[in-house]
Amino acid sequence: MAPLLEEALLNDPDYIAERDSHQTLLALATAGAQVRQALTLSNEAGIERVAGGERPRSVLVASLGGSAVVADVLELLAEPGSPVPVSVRRNLPLPGWVGPLDLVVAVSLSGRASGPLAVAAEAARRGASILTVGAADSPLAEVCARARGVHIDVGHGRTSSRTALWSLLTPVILAAGELGLIEAGESVLSDAADRLDMHAEACRPRSESFVNPAKILAMQLAETIPVVMGDGPLNGVAAGRAASMLARTARIPATWGELPDAASQIVACFDGPLTAGGGRGVGLRQPAPDIFADPFLDGPAQPRLGLLLLRDAPPATLTQERADAESLTDAVLQTAHDAGVRVSTLMAEPGHPLVRLAGQIAQTDFAATYLAIGLGLDPAVSPHVADLRDRTRG
Repeated sequence: MAPLLEEALLNDPDYIAERDSHQTLLALATAGAQVRQALTLSNEAGIERVAGGERPRSVLVASLGGSAVVADVLELLAEPGSPVPVSVRRNLPLPGWVGPLDLVVAVSLSGRASGPLAVAAEAARRGASILTVGAADSPLAEVCARARGVHIDVGHGRTSSRTALWSLLTPVILAAGELGLIEAGESVLSDAADRLDMHAEACRPRSESFVNPAKILAMQLAETIPVVMGDGPLNGVAAGRAASMLARTARIPATWGELPDAASQIVACFDGPLTAGGGRGVGLRQPAPDIFADPFLDGPAQPRLGLLLLRDAPPATLTQERADAESLTDAVLQTAHDAGVRVSTLMAEPGHPLVRLAGQIAQTDFAATYLAIGLGLDPAVSPHVADLRDRTRG
């Protein structure tokens, strides 16, 4: 049966405060402030000293879990024009080519995540330049100090990598800008902070559900098994983050894909048992819902496949490549509608790629959190995750 979300609960400040025991919504609302604080902490730590101020031969980024998107964002921004390759590694082994000419970036909020810590230690042993981002008094900071690298503190009050994304991401973006790997410096990060503030205001808890974009999206996703689709590389990163937040925060299993590569994979799901055709093919629409159905007496409806489409802002100049991408996106959307899939769309607002990405991430982060709260879950507390940690603690 599909989970039942009561809209009235999302408009009850007392209920929200009771369910949100770790103030996840407040932490997400500090994203813009995280950017500004991280800029200050980065400059105080001497981020201009990264790699001796010289462009490295390559950059390798190690981040995982809630901070995994840090590596994805840097790879996204660097891909179009970086003069050196940027790669991602979640854990050992460190590639054999990494050496003194390369820069290794390791990110962990606690500074204790085994993957980034092991990668940083091995990179230091090989004489590579090191940039680490995490807690000040941590094993990661110690590894960086011994290697004479640059460590950026994440500041106080950051308790979850899911809600401290911009404390982790900002120093990495700033360092890459300083080294000429991407076109993003303090001014772009300042614009991203403003965009994050704008969405925090629009998605605040006391904003009513009929005008709050995150609450609206949460209600749309509540009775679906969502597939998150990005219409290109930028929204592909946002889609991966959204699927992760839906699973980890709202406890809703979600898959994701990026066009054009994932088009067939996504559309194939429309033939399955969770759409109107019920596995009998596209084109059979869902019958009109029974307006007299009572979810309390009859039980919630069977869950349906949902498509959350993340679309980029319209370009100033429409290239043939972008026109082809738009055509493919429209075709997927039409197929979804024909199959009776519930479609929700988030359109990015214009700006630098990092600024556009910030807006998409902010909206889906808030939506996943409201979805958890509306379903009666604490977005920061998972008994099964706690149990898993107890079972695997050495």
